[in-house]
Amino acid sequence: MIRTALYVLLLPILLGMSPSSVAACDLQKNRQFDFWLGNWEVIAAGKVVGQNRITKELGGCVLHESYSTPSGYAGESFNMYDQVTDQWHQSWVDNSGLLLTLNGQFDGKSMQLSGTGKNAKGQAVIHRITWTPKEDKSVRQHWQVSSDGGESWITAFDGTYIKQNN
Repeated sequence: MIRTALYVLLLPILLGMSPSSVAACDLQKNRQFDFWLGNWEVIAAGKVVGQNRITKELGGCVLHESYSTPSGYAGESFNMYDQVTDQWHQSWVDNSGLLLTLNGQFDGKSMQLSGTGKNAKGQAVIHRITWTPKEDKSVRQHWQVSSDGGESWITAFDGTYIKQNN
C-alpha cells in the first residue's frame, strides 16, 4: 500500500511533470470537448434511443460519459486530453463486454476519435466517431466502421444529442 502511494506521488516527477502540472487541466485544449457536457436525450432514426450524461470529473481533467437505453444496454466512457501526446483519448466499456479505445483531435468544429478493434467475426476494423456541435446546441454523433483499412466506411450509429434542462 505504501509502495503504491509512493508510486502515485512520484509518477508525475518520473514523467517529467512538475507537481503543479498534474492537475493543470485548464488549458484551452482541455476544454475542446466541453460542448458535450450535460444531460442528453439521444435521438436516432427519429426516435429516442437512449439517455446520456456527460460530467467533468477529477479536477476537470476527465469527461465521464454514462449512457443507457430503455432496453437495458449501458456503457460508460472516460475522455481526456493528453498533453504528452497532444491528443484526445476515450476508453469506452459497456455491458456487452465491449472495450473501445480511441484517440484523435478536435479540428475546430468537430471532435474525431478513431481506433482499431475486431468485429463479431474477429476481423480487424477501424472505428471512427465524430461529435459535431450544432448551432441549436444539439450534438451529432456519427460512428463509422471500416473493415478494409479505411478505404470504405459504413455507419454504425448516427444520432443527435438533445440537451435536457435537468
